[in-house]
Amino acid sequence: MPGLVPGIHADPREIILRQFALRRRVDGRDKPGHDDIHVHGLRDGLVIVGRRLSMLLLVGLGNPGRDYAGHRHNIGFMAVDAIARACDAGPWRKKFQGDMAEARLGTERAILLKPQTYMNESGRSVTEAARFHKIELGQIFVFHDELDLAPGKMRVKLGGGDAGHNGLRSITAHMGPNYRRIRLGIGHPGDKARVHSYVLGDFAKAEQGWVEALCDAMARNIALLAKGDDSHFQSKVHLVMEAAGFGAVAPVGKGPA
Repeated sequence: MPGLVPGIHADPREIILRQFALRRRVDGRDKPGHDDIHVHGLRDGLVIVGRRLSMLLLVGLGNPGRDYAGHRHNIGFMAVDAIARACDAGPWRKKFQGDMAEARLGTERAILLKPQTYMNESGRSVTEAARFHKIELGQIFVFHDELDLAPGKMRVKLGGGDAGHNGLRSITAHMGPNYRRIRLGIGHPGDKARVHSYVLGDFAKAEQGWVEALCDAMARNIALLAKGDDSHFQSKVHLVMEAAGFGAVAPVGKGPA
């Protein structure tokens, strides 16, 4: 066996890893590399080999503490909390400058993260978690409030600008822009002067219904997003919201959309 010293009994797991140490890209298509192969152990003298499961990072943006818990700016926290409940995630723990839990989304392993750094420094927490778990930028999903979408609407977007959102700005400054954004519409108050108090204000009682419905719809269909089926995920959530009577929701203080 090339690369082995004669007379030395090599661990068969090392032999099999050497055999599977293939180049990442061949003929323009992704191929498994050494880091993708995991030797599970030995059974009846045979080496049991499998692909490592990829790890995803789902980030909910918000501000920590009771005073901020009900704010429109915290809908990202609310979304990730709903996903944790629906997927029976492990307990929340303090790690990566945030609240972190582990979950299984369909066949995918995921870290759920709520940065506790305050919105403007969210990138510190996200970067720490991604580096520790070796999660690539394209495997990061950030749930955040979106003024430019009507209340109850949801869109998935890869890359782009921050549209004045300080949490996105922080993540992009630390890691670059090419992560997925799950944009959660909260609507616009109609007057730029009111944006700050609107975003940092609690959802009104009349809004609670669509907020809970949206978070629940995303949580119940999160496996679609996890496997990369963004369009199907969007479609399923849209249909659930329409069936629940939240197809057209007006921002607080405005007439019907």
